[in-house]
Amino acid sequence: MKINSPKDFALVIKRTRTDLKLTQSDLAGACGTGIRFIVDLEHGKPTCELGKAIRVALMLGIKLDAIAVTEK
Repeated sequence: MKINSPKDFALVIKRTRTDLKLTQSDLAGACGTGIRFIVDLEHGKPTCELGKAIRVALMLGIKLDAIAVTEK
Protein backbone atom coordinates (compact mmCIF):
# COMPACT_ATOMS: atom_id res chain seq x y z
CA MET A 1 0.00 0.00 0.00
CA LYS A 2 1.24 3.47 -0.82
CA ILE A 3 1.41 5.70 2.26
CA ASN A 4 0.71 9.35 1.48
CA SER A 5 -0.60 10.59 4.81
CA PRO A 6 -0.75 9.83 8.53
CA LYS A 7 -4.28 8.48 7.93
CA ASP A 8 -2.92 5.94 5.41
CA PHE A 9 -0.30 4.79 7.92
CA ALA A 10 -2.98 4.61 10.63
CA LEU A 11 -5.13 2.35 8.48
CA VAL A 12 -2.28 -0.12 7.94
CA ILE A 13 -1.44 -0.18 11.66
CA LYS A 14 -5.05 -0.71 12.77
CA ARG A 15 -5.87 -3.34 10.13
CA THR A 16 -2.75 -5.31 10.94
CA ARG A 17 -3.34 -5.13 14.69
CA THR A 18 -6.92 -6.33 14.35
CA ASP A 19 -5.93 -9.06 11.88
CA LEU A 20 -3.47 -10.29 14.51
CA LYS A 21 -6.26 -10.16 17.10
CA LEU A 22 -4.31 -7.82 19.36
CA THR A 23 -5.93 -5.20 21.54
CA GLN A 24 -4.54 -1.69 21.64
CA SER A 25 -3.41 -2.47 25.18
CA ASP A 26 -1.60 -5.64 24.03
CA LEU A 27 0.20 -3.70 21.31
CA ALA A 28 1.14 -0.84 23.62
CA GLY A 29 2.62 -3.28 26.13
CA ALA A 30 4.58 -5.16 23.48
CA CYS A 31 6.00 -1.93 22.06
CA GLY A 32 6.70 -0.16 25.35
CA THR A 33 4.33 2.70 24.57
CA GLY A 34 1.18 3.93 26.23
CA ILE A 35 -2.29 3.02 25.04
CA ARG A 36 -2.90 6.71 24.26
CA PHE A 37 -0.05 6.61 21.73
CA ILE A 38 -1.59 3.61 19.95
CA VAL A 39 -5.01 5.30 19.90
CA ASP A 40 -3.50 8.50 18.46
CA LEU A 41 -1.45 6.56 15.90
CA GLU A 42 -4.50 4.59 14.73
CA HIS A 43 -6.42 7.84 14.32
CA GLY A 44 -3.70 9.28 12.10
CA LYS A 45 -2.51 12.00 14.48
CA PRO A 46 0.19 13.74 12.44
CA THR A 47 2.34 14.63 15.45
CA CYS A 48 2.93 11.06 16.67
CA GLU A 49 6.60 10.42 17.34
CA LEU A 50 8.20 8.81 14.28
CA GLY A 51 10.51 6.51 16.23
CA LYS A 52 7.65 5.03 18.22
CA ALA A 53 5.49 4.71 15.10
CA ILE A 54 8.22 2.75 13.34
CA ARG A 55 8.68 0.54 16.41
CA VAL A 56 4.95 -0.25 16.40
CA ALA A 57 4.98 -1.06 12.67
CA LEU A 58 7.97 -3.38 13.02
CA MET A 59 6.44 -5.09 16.06
CA LEU A 60 3.38 -5.84 13.92
CA GLY A 61 5.58 -7.28 11.18
CA ILE A 62 4.97 -4.41 8.77
CA LYS A 63 7.84 -3.96 6.35
CA LEU A 64 8.76 -0.33 5.70
CA ASP A 65 10.58 0.67 2.51
CA ALA A 66 11.45 4.16 1.35
CA ILE A 67 11.97 4.94 -2.29
CA ALA A 68 13.33 8.33 -3.22
CA VAL A 69 11.75 9.72 -6.33
CA THR A 70 13.67 12.57 -7.87
CA GLU A 71 12.62 14.83 -10.65
CA LYS A 72 15.07 15.50 -13.46
